[in-house]
Amino acid sequence: MKKLMIASDIHGSALWCRAMLDAFAREGADRLLLLGDLLYHGPRNDLPDGYAPKEVIAMLSDVREKILAVRGNCDTEVDQMVLPFPILADYAVLDVGELTLYATHGHIWNSGHLPPLCPSDVLVFGHTHVPEDVVTDGVRCLNPGSVSIPKNGSARGYLVLEGGVFTRKTL
Repeated sequence: MKKLMIASDIHGSALWCRAMLDAFAREGADRLLLLGDLLYHGPRNDLPDGYAPKEVIAMLSDVREKILAVRGNCDTEVDQMVLPFPILADYAVLDVGELTLYATHGHIWNSGHLPPLCPSDVLVFGHTHVPEDVVTDGVRCLNPGSVSIPKNGSARGYLVLEGGVFTRKTL
């Protein structure tokens, strides 16, 4: 895998899912790693702009062979029934070049509560809707923020991993 795009927290917004997929096409990434909360907005969030989960299903289905995904706290078995790619894994461990990437949603494992990782591993997570890039106990912890419902004044965004370098970009 030469180039990986990482995004989180679409929450059923067709408007921002389209913007994310347009960015994915522009980036020319080999894979899109989604860190959960794909279709449902959740009880603590207002409806995002362009809320249309059925449209999100169709858009993501069109690129299903490029998607790797983990389960968010708003993702359920019902969501899996309508999506043609796996979304119910709590985490994924990926060897990406020289890096070991631990991908999870962030509601359990995050920069304040690390899973068992080695120093120099990288934890990528979403959930908070706030971008983050910190090192905790030697583990780099990265959060791309939210595609559709950014918080704390942050911009909608995603991460790109290419050549061992992470770059945060905005939609």
